[in-house]
Amino acid sequence: MNPPGLDLDRLGAWLSAEVLGAGAQLSAELVAGGKSNLTFVVSDGSQEWIVRRPPLGHVLATAHDMGREYRVMSALQDTDVPVPRTFAFCSDPEVIGADFYVMERCAGVPYRRASELEPLGAERVRGISERLVDTLLALHAVDPAAVGLTDFGRPEGFLGRQVRRWRKQLDASYTRDLPAADELHRRLAASVPDEAPTGIVHGDFRLDNVLVDSTDGSDRATAVLDWEMATLGDPLTDLALMLTYHQLATEIGEAVADASEAPGFLGEDEIVARYAAGSDRDLSRFGWYRGLAAFKLAAILEGIHYRFLAGQTVGEGFAGIGDAIHPLLDAGLAALKEND
Repeated sequence: MNPPGLDLDRLGAWLSAEVLGAGAQLSAELVAGGKSNLTFVVSDGSQEWIVRRPPLGHVLATAHDMGREYRVMSALQDTDVPVPRTFAFCSDPEVIGADFYVMERCAGVPYRRASELEPLGAERVRGISERLVDTLLALHAVDPAAVGLTDFGRPEGFLGRQVRRWRKQLDASYTRDLPAADELHRRLAASVPDEAPTGIVHGDFRLDNVLVDSTDGSDRATAVLDWEMATLGDPLTDLALMLTYHQLATEIGEAVADASEAPGFLGEDEIVARYAAGSDRDLSRFGWYRGLAAFKLAAILEGIHYRFLAGQTVGEGFAGIGDAIHPLLDAGLAALKEND
């Protein structure tokens, strides 16, 4: 039986021709789906792969660019960044109706909840969070030119474009006045830092986008996933966004990933100190980056709040999203004052 978005007969014919040793008789299971990219575990009875494709229906190609995900993971294969091995990319819509790619199925768990980490104990949780920071450092140490990614983005003016982009996103979800958002945007736009050395930006780096293999107690990071937002730009935006996700977990708990609340997980100051010790990047204006991350997440949450008011969201946990924006914006403004 074909799962939605995957014609197994067509995929099997293509896979057996493109991937050495792959059979044509396939089964598949959807493991992640929704409005984000769809992820399937595909098997020929003896081997397994991961197949990623855009969500069903009309989507913006730039928001679900399978080629970009495939390209950045392929480029990072021989670096210190743990990524799945990539096998093949298909841009022919005749196969399954959309671009897709095939990659290795890696062992590991994308820890999302503090309740999932707590049984490991505080010492192991601390080690996992340390390796999370080290993985981010490994990514930011990669020279884009050395792995063939010089044209992967437009790093010039990156931070200014981010400010404008998320202002536009916030305006598109307008339902109420948010004076703190207006003030945060004004101050961000007026104090954009100078251009920093370009690096590869993941765009959504957090623990639940990293597979951690804890089966033998090593708790090693086996793969960084979900590269759909990756680009070239200022890597400090990754660090700031990860920390702001952690802050958000303290505000709305179960509505977002709250793994950072587990006993033993590095605190914010410890994360920044570990990153600073492993990088030569200038963190003297890191408060500005925290302000930008708060503004970005506020814009995203306001979009969710907008859809909730319009009856366009499904499930629980959305009712309090709108209230969580206010402490987030306040924190962004407070972070900017660190650099005054």
